[in-house]
Amino acid sequence: MARRAPAAAPTKGLDRRAPARWEERSVSRVLSAGRERVLARSRRFVRAARELLAEGGLEGLTVRSVLDRTQLSRRAFYERFDGLDDLILAVFEQTFRDGAELIRADMAAIEDPLERLRFVIEAMVLGARSEAGIRYAVVMSRGHLRLAEARPDDLERALEPFTDLIAEQLAAGMERGLVRRAGALELATLVHSLVVATIHASLLSRASGGVRAEDSAAALWEFCLRAVRADPTSR
Repeated sequence: MARRAPAAAPTKGLDRRAPARWEERSVSRVLSAGRERVLARSRRFVRAARELLAEGGLEGLTVRSVLDRTQLSRRAFYERFDGLDDLILAVFEQTFRDGAELIRADMAAIEDPLERLRFVIEAMVLGARSEAGIRYAVVMSRGHLRLAEARPDDLERALEPFTDLIAEQLAAGMERGLVRRAGALELATLVHSLVVATIHASLLSRASGGVRAEDSAAALWEFCLRAVRADPTSR
């Protein structure tokens, strides 16, 4: 009498389309671990690029110099970045994000929206022209002009942390009747553009003419205040 073949293990439950919760958890763990590995190397590239920019400017930043600094492979670099401009853009995004978060924390105790706006504007100018930060600020200004031509839309998104920070103060000022009614984001974009243009002119063309950074920041704030302040008769 022939032996019966052993019964196959039931697979019906494993074949259904919707994954079980344990399956979702296992996939999530694997993807999370993989994501952290990818991000860890990506951050090493950005950190190295920031160091190289601070040390040697745009001329000192090459794919080769980044690979030498990180000891990572060319393949790893191009898996994460399209090229050098893409890496510079990442440096911009991280620098502006860190800067905006730092200013936000420093002004947390200020309640008046206009005083908060003044703090943001003056912090941007003074930070760019500080003795410790001016060299890096010059490099960032040159990189800004490079990206404005090569990656304008991406650059605009990279600037969003500061634009949003300014817009928040303007919107709060509008609610209190201190700032003229307008689109907060559109007005913030104008203010931010003016601040950035002033910083560029001061750093790249020596347009400051020996004016102290504090005086330049105060004059810029006075100009911005007159541009955004509500008409007292309209309150």
